[in-house]
Amino acid sequence: MTACLQVKGIKDPIQSRIKPIKDLKESFFAPTICLQCGDPACVSSCPAKALTKNPETGVIEWNKDNCVNCLLCTLACPYGGVFFDPVEGHVAKCDQCSGDPACIKVCKPKALVYRQESQVFNRVGDLEDLFVANSCCQGCNTEILIRHVLRRVGPNTVLATPPGCVPGTGAVGVNGLTTTKVPVFHPLLTNTASMLAGIKRYYNRIGRDVTMLALAGDGGTADVGFQSLSGAAERGEQMVFVCIDNEGYMNTGTQRSGTTPFGAWTSTTPVGDRLRGKASDQKYMPLIMMMHRCEYVATATVAYLDDFYKKLDHAIESSKKGLAYLHVFSPCVSGWRFDTSMTIEVQRMAVETNYFPLWEFEKDKKKIRFTHASEHPLPIERYLSMVGKFRHLNDEEVAHLQKSTDDRMELLKSLS
Repeated sequence: MTACLQVKGIKDPIQSRIKPIKDLKESFFAPTICLQCGDPACVSSCPAKALTKNPETGVIEWNKDNCVNCLLCTLACPYGGVFFDPVEGHVAKCDQCSGDPACIKVCKPKALVYRQESQVFNRVGDLEDLFVANSCCQGCNTEILIRHVLRRVGPNTVLATPPGCVPGTGAVGVNGLTTTKVPVFHPLLTNTASMLAGIKRYYNRIGRDVTMLALAGDGGTADVGFQSLSGAAERGEQMVFVCIDNEGYMNTGTQRSGTTPFGAWTSTTPVGDRLRGKASDQKYMPLIMMMHRCEYVATATVAYLDDFYKKLDHAIESSKKGLAYLHVFSPCVSGWRFDTSMTIEVQRMAVETNYFPLWEFEKDKKKIRFTHASEHPLPIERYLSMVGKFRHLNDEEVAHLQKSTDDRMELLKSLS
């Protein structure tokens, strides 16, 4: 708040564009600020068109000359982001300091972050949508992921989808038609990378620059498909290999896989009087692929779209020289047991607790770079409590997962 006062040249705390709010019905402390809503109620309620949403920046702008001080916007905003300034005698709100918010710079715990995911749609909104959903579950994250990946990689692509949820929604299709607008084939779980390698070599021979893309589940990546992926990475085959990690074999009944975490319920790691879910820790594929000296390795999630698209850009460019590997966290509504409305929030919480840290590795730079702040993570209970497959865990088991998460972060930091 102090930084806001200084940059705006005002002295009275009541005029600050960001305000603390505390001690409501529950113990709570958080800032009140304009959230620059996608469909802002303040704009639609303004009879004088004094409030408008800038289509380029996404910021809701206030025009003093148009404002008639009816204060309808202060009633319409559910977050208290627009308020009446008694000193100036008109409404006031955050304008994000022209894209360089002063409050963000002084917030040491990173409780405030400046996110620009909305800018992604300005950049890629005109790109062709190459995917039509077929048989996805309600709230399915895989559909969102496939749509964004194909939109960015583009039509000059050959797509491989080994057995799992992905071919069920893409390669197999319905009534003799696939649901992708790019050439797509359905390899075995064991040979996805090797088949793409052969196709790429053919296109190189005839002089055509075509992107090879794999969309594979964790079973077709970390388990059954690992031998061909490992060989392709070792040889430096030119492709983008995307692992859609839903931590199990969801398409065939929610069986455990190598990436299933400790303690998780699956149909093959049940929970009862004697069994407590999976007894071993998960396999961490991103580091394994990094040690293959791939051209590019990154972790990603669609909950952080700006980060996701930047990593797709890096992967596409790196695949011209060798293998680029993206490991994407993709929670499964039905297999993980959470409400469909929580698909994105579950991913955000996994990142905020360091359960799924976001980082990237470029072969030439020889070290990991974190792409999301990890210095002040939330306790892992915040993530585990959102997901049904972890609801049986006791304090000791939660502590084990917390220690595993902390140990992995220490290892990643040592490589950064």
